[in-house]
Amino acid sequence: MDIEFVKKYLFNTEKIEYVHGKKPDVNCILCALRDNVEEVRSLELYRDESAIITINLYPFNPGHIMIYPSRHIEDITELTDEEAADIHRLTVKAIKIIREEFNPSGFNIGYNIGNGSGASIAHIHQHIVPRFNNEIGFIDVIGGARVFVVDPVSLMERLKSRFASI
Repeated sequence: MDIEFVKKYLFNTEKIEYVHGKKPDVNCILCALRDNVEEVRSLELYRDESAIITINLYPFNPGHIMIYPSRHIEDITELTDEEAADIHRLTVKAIKIIREEFNPSGFNIGYNIGNGSGASIAHIHQHIVPRFNNEIGFIDVIGGARVFVVDPVSLMERLKSRFASI
């Protein structure tokens, strides 16, 4: 087995570093994205007055995005009715765009709230993860049978024009 192949396709070493605390020195990564802080890599697709859509830097699948309120809040119960409605409206539009671009067989949509949920960012954010019937498993990657990899930066460029139509 080629170790470089494994490093490149099986293990996302940047995500491991992130999970272990190697993060930009900012109070909130999503607020830093909102404020265009230079040392934080932006994969922003769209923003309006109350919410922002961004590609997930460590995606589970191509098209994995996050929608979050512009205002820093840490619990879903703090969303105003207007913010909740805007996030829902953007969720519906994002699903339409992702369906057109990738034709997934389904979606996982949700919030991870609090440490016990696996949330790594306190600022509330909703994940939209496209799911595919042909998603790869561990054996597929090791065997080199199927590799389904998309660079988040090239994906941002690919989707940005679609989100401009919102």
